Amino acid sequence: MTHQTSSENPRARVVVLSGNPRAGSRTTAAAVRVGEETARLLGSTEPVETVELARFAAEILADTHPAADVALRTVADATVLVVATPVYKASYTGLLKAFLDLYGPGGLAGVVAVPLVVSGNPAHALVGEVHLRPLLVELGAVVPTRALTLVESQLADPDPVVERWWAEGGRALSALVVVTPELAEANA
Repeated sequence: MTHQTSSENPRARVVVLSGNPRAGSRTTAAAVRVGEETARLLGSTEPVETVELARFAAEILADTHPAADVALRTVADATVLVVATPVYKASYTGLLKAFLDLYGPGGLAGVVAVPLVVSGNPAHALVGEVHLRPLLVELGAVVPTRALTLVESQLADPDPVVERWWAEGGRALSALVVVTPELAEANA
């Protein structure tokens, strides 16, 4: 991709949250690509972190969930959070919902979120807007761009779709990603 970023955010923390119930999924791979490109375009020098819910799925509904607790903190501490899900029954996965239900009100306050939906059918293009965006906003996240939807045929080379998405919404996203001295210190 050929975009340049106009502002440098060397301490912006980009985290990918994958709600696919299979570890190592194409959903996760696409989300990591979006996260890396977002970090690059924001000028972040921080590595992109990935939280794959499939790796501790059985724990999420248990009475104690130490791995999920660590993941909850990682996600809530993100500057930008790419929330990825495949389409299941015309919505996000139950695994993603169960994880996000572990947050209390405002659990994602201060996080800039990017909903990413992977679908086998272009007819599901609005799943991110209709279902995932309201969930993220309910948790306090700011969602400044349209949800990004990738259909299976685009997974081999998502760059053109990501580039178009960034061209349409990148300014709104980057305007919200301001690294304050407090954030830089917290991420140090």
